[in-house]
Amino acid sequence: MKKTHYLAGLVLMSATAAMPAFAADDCTIEINSNDAMQFDQTELSVPATCEEVTLTLHHTGAMPKAAMGHNVVLSKTDDMQAIATDGMAAGADNDYIKVDDERVIAHTKLIGGGESDTIKFSTADLKAGDDYSFFCSFPGHIGIMKGTFSLTE
Repeated sequence: MKKTHYLAGLVLMSATAAMPAFAADDCTIEINSNDAMQFDQTELSVPATCEEVTLTLHHTGAMPKAAMGHNVVLSKTDDMQAIATDGMAAGADNDYIKVDDERVIAHTKLIGGGESDTIKFSTADLKAGDDYSFFCSFPGHIGIMKGTFSLTE
């Protein structure tokens, strides 16, 4: 389905599938993970006007979290690998996140197949244009389960 917008004599066409996952005032993100160790998105963004973001992770697979658990961890891109490394030592009981790790901006809990987790986090300390990423901190998953996060102007 295509939407047609008329603006000052110009006709703008956009495919619905190509439209961003948020409206101008939408500060909600949903992301899916699966038993093939994949997120369904590699880029997440919200408008810079969002003061708080609601993020929901769904695990669409069937495997238990002990075998194929997933979470979403948000951090500065440069901190990702160190957070994941420290998370391995923290263990599954801590969702593979070092307790009180100040490099972590936000994270969901570790979930297994059929489960979901929703978190809310503030964007007060985030800046549009800075380099942020999201990833799964389950051991070994960061290699392919990662993407970028941005605030858009």
